[in-house]
Amino acid sequence: MAPMKLYGAVMSWNVTRCATALEEAGSDYEIVPINFATAEHKSPEHLARNPFGQVPALQDGDLYLFESRAICKYAARKNKPELLRVGNLEESAMVDVWMEVEANQYTSVLNPILFQVLISPMLGGTTDQKVVDENLEKLKKVLEVYEARLTKCKYLAGDFLSLADLNHVSATLCLFATPYASVFDAYPHVKAWWSSLMERPSVQKVAAMMKPSA
Repeated sequence: MAPMKLYGAVMSWNVTRCATALEEAGSDYEIVPINFATAEHKSPEHLARNPFGQVPALQDGDLYLFESRAICKYAARKNKPELLRVGNLEESAMVDVWMEVEANQYTSVLNPILFQVLISPMLGGTTDQKVVDENLEKLKKVLEVYEARLTKCKYLAGDFLSLADLNHVSATLCLFATPYASVFDAYPHVKAWWSSLMERPSVQKVAAMMKPSA
């Protein structure tokens, strides 16, 4: 079968969230760049893949998917269902819980920081430091919960790696490209958890993918 196609740009942490899951699952895929400068994301061809004119979109044969976390789940279900703890009701429920936490608690407070520090200057704007500072305080509150959780188990859903952990990778890599990476220093168990994720070949490959070309 032809490799899956992941449409988007590696500067998007929503796209590289999918790439992390695809890499960890051992999926056969390729990234197809979408040119935002020419509004390719709003072209009829791309709107057929993602009706919202956003990235990512995934093509697997005749199947088209959009929304990054749905794509991640698909990659896991197809090639590595243990990332979702399929077959164990309690463990899969905890994976679900922490995937929701990643989306609604962790990344939701990271997004404004990353936009202000990384994206706004790229678009010719300036960083609104008030927005950054407010969301850093919110992030610290979230990390307090993570620290408490990770004193009890190695990974978020339990003593096993899951998609709940991997979904954090892309946005956290972006955080570490800002001056605020030291926010993790106050949370030793969170820092150890992140270090263990950074040791994984899948994460290392995505980290290299996200670095701008010289």
